[in-house]
Parts: sequence; C-alpha cells; structure tokens
Amino acid sequence: MTGSFWWDLVIGLGAALLLAWLALIIALVILRPRGGLLREAVRILPDVLRLIRNLASDKTLPRGIRIRLGLLLVYLAIPIDLIPDFIPVLGYADDAIIVTVVLRSVVRRAGLDAVRAHWPGSDDGFTALTRLAGITTPVDDPT
Repeated sequence: MTGSFWWDLVIGLGAALLLAWLALIIALVILRPRGGLLREAVRILPDVLRLIRNLASDKTLPRGIRIRLGLLLVYLAIPIDLIPDFIPVLGYADDAIIVTVVLRSVVRRAGLDAVRAHWPGSDDGFTALTRLAGITTPVDDPT
C-alpha cells in the first residue's frame, strides 16, 4: 500500500480495530435492553456492583471466575467505554450487556446458588437480576 512495512502495519491494525469496534457496536444495538429492562438494570445497579465485588473476593470460587469478575470491575471503573456514555441508551447499555454476559458465565461455572448466596439486595432485586441476565432459576425451569 504505502511501500513502508511499518505504515502498512499501523494502517492494517487500525483498520482491524475499527472493524472490531463496529462489529461490537452492531452487536450491542441488536442485543440492547428493550422497554423497561434498562430502567430495571439501573435500579439494581448498586446491588449488582456489590455482588460482583463479593463474588470476586470469594476464595472458594475458582480462580478463573474471580479473575473474570476482577477484570469486569476494572472495565466498569475505567472511564473509556466501547460506546461513550453520552450516546443515548446505548452509552449505558454496553456496560449492562457486558455485566450480563459475565454473570451468565459465572452462573454456568459456579452455579446460581453461589450468586444467590452473595446477593446483597432484596428478593425482588434478585428476581430482576435473573430476568435481566436471562438466568433461569429452578422455579422458572420448565423441565
């Protein structure tokens, strides 16, 4: 392209990062919470943050889960997001989607009982969490 290996490398990496970012934005647009789900997610946010911190500090959980949760806390703490927060709806939805994906993986690996044991909020809040994260509780399970 430019004749210089280094410039070609920089341009190629930049293009790859741009395409990855666009793919993530498209996925977030498709997966964004609809209706009152975003409002419900904001309502239980403080409890979810305490849940993540509690799970990340639980030495009985596998190290992979604790590392994943620690990385999630770091992502939530840094001011740089995949989609800037000033963009309506999607600005905050990217954080909610990432938290949902991580919580689903924690439930698959550690079990719903571990998440329930560390939940600092009310029973209604836990029900909202399971609904938002798409986690089926034993009562909800049709089998």
